[in-house]
Amino acid sequence: MKLALVIPNFNHQVAIAQTLESLAQFALPCYLVNDGSDDETRHLLIALAEKYAWVTLLHHPFNRGKGAAVTTGLREAFNDGYTHALQVDADGQHNLDDIPAMIAKAEKNPKALISGLPQYDESVPKSRFYARYLTHFWVWIETLSFDIQDSMCGFRVYPLAATEKLFLNQALGERMDFDIEILVRLHWAGTEVIHLPTKVIYPEGGISHFQGLWDNLRISGMHTRLFFGMLKRLPQRLFRSNRDAHWSSISERGSYWGIKLLAASYKLGGHWLCRLIMYPVIFYFFLTGHTAREASLTFLKQVKSYDPEQPQLQGKIGWRHSLKHFLAFGNAALDRIDAWCDRIHLSQVDFPNRALLADRLEAGQGAVLLVSHLGNLELCRAISVHQKRVKVNVMVLTQNAENFNRVLKQLNPDSALNLIQVTDLGPTTSMLLQQKIEAGELVVIAGDRTSSNTQGRVIYAPFMGKQAPFPQGPFILAGLLDCPVYLMFCLREQGRYRVHLETFSNTLKGPRAGRMQRLEDAVNSYSSRLEYYARREPLQWFNFFDFWRKDSDTQRANSQGKDRTDK
Repeated sequence: MKLALVIPNFNHQVAIAQTLESLAQFALPCYLVNDGSDDETRHLLIALAEKYAWVTLLHHPFNRGKGAAVTTGLREAFNDGYTHALQVDADGQHNLDDIPAMIAKAEKNPKALISGLPQYDESVPKSRFYARYLTHFWVWIETLSFDIQDSMCGFRVYPLAATEKLFLNQALGERMDFDIEILVRLHWAGTEVIHLPTKVIYPEGGISHFQGLWDNLRISGMHTRLFFGMLKRLPQRLFRSNRDAHWSSISERGSYWGIKLLAASYKLGGHWLCRLIMYPVIFYFFLTGHTAREASLTFLKQVKSYDPEQPQLQGKIGWRHSLKHFLAFGNAALDRIDAWCDRIHLSQVDFPNRALLADRLEAGQGAVLLVSHLGNLELCRAISVHQKRVKVNVMVLTQNAENFNRVLKQLNPDSALNLIQVTDLGPTTSMLLQQKIEAGELVVIAGDRTSSNTQGRVIYAPFMGKQAPFPQGPFILAGLLDCPVYLMFCLREQGRYRVHLETFSNTLKGPRAGRMQRLEDAVNSYSSRLEYYARREPLQWFNFFDFWRKDSDTQRANSQGKDRTDK
């Protein structure tokens, strides 16, 4: 990666000298763009460019706007052979200590745009702080996603090949509308946007060039154009499919801000306000989530063919059944929030054989719970945490773990749930979890999802009349921990939740000889029980991907995708 700095400047005299002095430590070439400043500022910039050999000063003969200045800097850097450019504002708002982290993110994700996610202090004008959320709202509509969490921060690393391609094909706004528009259009072009939290201050006596009336009119016009541009892309978005990708390689839909919005709504208006917000969101995901919708229909049709008398799947399976499937997922999410806020108690849940596990935990002995994405196990975990103060450690394979942890701490600071994000269930993970078991804690592992890292390490077992891949990792890990293993399902039945707890094995550990046979027996036993409960409550199956997809198909699709990229 070859990176340069780009700094637009229009009459910023107070902070620019200090900004360049602070940037000198990074030894990065810099394109400083004088956007038609007055004579005093122009002379200062010329002096600074002479002082710092790494600064290239570019001039606009008259003021064209921040967007035009940034564009000039980006295109000059691209023409000089740079692959990336880090935009920094000249007014001292940005925390330059975060530059190494920004560069590291860009090196790890060279095709992505890295954007600062502002963390404001008391210096931010309240009117500007709240006004940003109006733009956030429109950007979420224009991109049909929550991928862009903040579109107005001018502290970002651009991948220059993507930006130059955009400049050649699209005229962008040249003033305060630029930062927003280029982010949305790059997102439309397939550029990933990654955010990095960064402190932003408004220096005392700082100069703002935001023209209240005219810039608001420009931004309103820009949002109008982007909105109609989104409408033209809507049919393609509605019917786009990621069927060739493994479920774990598909970006999760939603973000920390989406989860936080739901949590804030809950705190403000409780369950019913959340429900009012949830239904439009569920309909949106139903309309735009082609892959999930297709997977839902595939699963429900398979259940119907395997169990024609299933009472919840009457008639020919169609979009109405799939919509019910999505709504069941949304209702389960609200019940989880209720549980984590301690508004659903153990007395409201049927748990007929709770003593099977409670006696062991009261004796200070840990155990493994093998679970699945069927039903609402989070509700059961939440209640267990509230009632018994049991430490629950949950293995998850997705990055939303950190998002959920952060929001959960806001909803319930006393939560004893520990979500552990892992990419693979290897020796390091097993050593960590062994300590948890020895401390008398619960370790919860889902056994029904493979990941992109488990390709070639799966066991096929019958599920709903077809062979489905199950990961070896959870069962190997349960054997390494050498403790009792239980199965747990929490299903909503006749208006109440019911917890089904079963002893799976006293231990999955055994001699090396016969290890593979033990794994196959364990996976088959797990698959059989999962099928039993999924047939009872098919609309509570929350694996919205092709569950029967063969491991070899995923490997072949990935290989073909790599070949296309290499070419």
